[in-house]
Amino acid sequence: MSIRIDGDKSGAVPDRVRRVLRGPRPEKVPSLVGAAVMIVGLLDIAAGVFPRFRHSRMHSLAEVLPGTFGPFAAAFSLTVGVLLLLLAHGLKRRKRRAWRSAVILLPVGAVAQYTYRHSVLGVVIALALLALLIAHRSEFAALPDPRSRWKALTNFLVMTVGSLALGLLIVSSHPRKLIGDPSLLERLEHVLYGLVGFEGPLSYGGQASWTVGYSLGALGWITAITTIYLAFRPEHPAARLTAEDETQLRALLAKHGDRDSLGHFALRHDKAAVFSPSGKAAVTYRVVSGVMLASGDPIGDVEAWPGAIERFMEEAKAHSWTPAVMGCSETGGEVWTRETGLDALELGDEAIVDVPDFSLTGRAMRNVRQMVKRIERNGYETRVRRVGDLDPEELERIRRAAADWRGTETERGFSMALGRVGEPGDEDCFIATAHKADDEGAEPGPYGDLKAVLHFVPWGPDGMSLDLMRRDRSADPGMNELLIVASLTAAPDLGIKKVSLNFAMFRSALARGEKLGAGPVLRGWRGLLVFLSRWFQIESLYKFNAKFRPRWEPRFVVFRTTRDLPRIGFAAMQAEGFVTLALPRVLRRRASVRRGPQPCAHAPAQPGREVERVA
Repeated sequence: MSIRIDGDKSGAVPDRVRRVLRGPRPEKVPSLVGAAVMIVGLLDIAAGVFPRFRHSRMHSLAEVLPGTFGPFAAAFSLTVGVLLLLLAHGLKRRKRRAWRSAVILLPVGAVAQYTYRHSVLGVVIALALLALLIAHRSEFAALPDPRSRWKALTNFLVMTVGSLALGLLIVSSHPRKLIGDPSLLERLEHVLYGLVGFEGPLSYGGQASWTVGYSLGALGWITAITTIYLAFRPEHPAARLTAEDETQLRALLAKHGDRDSLGHFALRHDKAAVFSPSGKAAVTYRVVSGVMLASGDPIGDVEAWPGAIERFMEEAKAHSWTPAVMGCSETGGEVWTRETGLDALELGDEAIVDVPDFSLTGRAMRNVRQMVKRIERNGYETRVRRVGDLDPEELERIRRAAADWRGTETERGFSMALGRVGEPGDEDCFIATAHKADDEGAEPGPYGDLKAVLHFVPWGPDGMSLDLMRRDRSADPGMNELLIVASLTAAPDLGIKKVSLNFAMFRSALARGEKLGAGPVLRGWRGLLVFLSRWFQIESLYKFNAKFRPRWEPRFVVFRTTRDLPRIGFAAMQAEGFVTLALPRVLRRRASVRRGPQPCAHAPAQPGREVERVA
């Protein structure tokens, strides 16, 4: 297959474009500067905390300074050190605002160190680092990340914990001048009072009392100022899919939607899109913890993919985001790695059932066949329809049931979940439902006879891709199997020839590790995956998918360097909803009570394609 830039009939990628596509590469200077700033920050903190850290060849100069200048300088050095530590990560990521702040703080820290410690070496190091920052100022041009005022609360909590720990170190760093033998609780009380500017229960001899008081006050000042700054600075909300973007993406999917089973999930409203110069291709993404996370293959004409990938990489470079792609196909992985210089790693396999080949007959399908027959004998019936064929009342009931039957507290799904059910524009999606009349005399449930729901999104003109699986916890086990079989059975009448089921992470490792003759390394890797399946549905998804005898299509994660993999993995877990950095449950409930009930038309996003545990 020949991949070429729009308008380039030769199929070759120009060197100029290839150089752009290969960015952003890890820059040595920002990384070294960030590490050096962190070291200088630690030195400033040590100079402000530990009296014995002071090394003076000009001690006679201190005798002519005002008596309280030393304690002030210690607190100032501590302040600059903490602020430099906060800026170190931003400098590693080439952030312009971090560079500006560091240029101001480094000379201030040098003055504080010289005043308090009289260390010429400390001044030389700070000024050398300042010169390095100025000389390489063009390297620090990254734009700000998406942010909201919730970061102020996070900053307050983190800074408070750090200030308490550092404050305990400060009050304990003058043992010879500390009067009495205070307990840990008394030391902590002294720190708490000092952070808000009051005198605590501890007493010191000489100027140590002033030094400790000013240092604790400086920590409290830093916590307050940084929190206020983050709370009142202008917000930079994360990019979202606009109505114009959605219209353009739907047009691309109408032409090229059969190429990738995950294509329709690009229409999630919490994703943003970048388009190729010709508008014939697009990459959708979401920024999570500094990672620019794309999902699936680019949308649109494969010949225009490089143009969309170029725009994606330029955006990542402009903000110094870590580029990554989750769940791309083998073809997509080849294009991404060839055009950008990134690397790829097999993440798992997607289960795809070819409808003409599916049958419940045969020994291999005996368990599924028996389960479906048993459930049908218990009085369950199934219906498979397009969303556009449902009346509004039934659709609303299905939407409410799907939200209330969510098996986890947080919504899950990013790369393989649409995040909504039955909204305008999604009339071509599919819904499979299971129904059973309530027993005579029993009180009817809030959703009538509805017991389980499966939602599928279109995969081109003749395919559909599983989005979510929900069931009533009181329903019989096997609802998911029942509805998948019903969907596959009804697929020919709906014009469907292929159905994409769940994604099974590390499927090949699980399959090969249980075979006869598997080596110790493979068995050990499989054992680790089975252990992790207690918290993440790794083995259960593989076994559930395997029941339907699918063909397996590999999916890949694309990344820049192996050093980025832990960060990408954490960002992916956040995006998928497995890791949630949010308010405690009690506070969220109080907030929801204050807001009042929300209309179901704006119900929370639905989780990804996961198997719900059955009794």
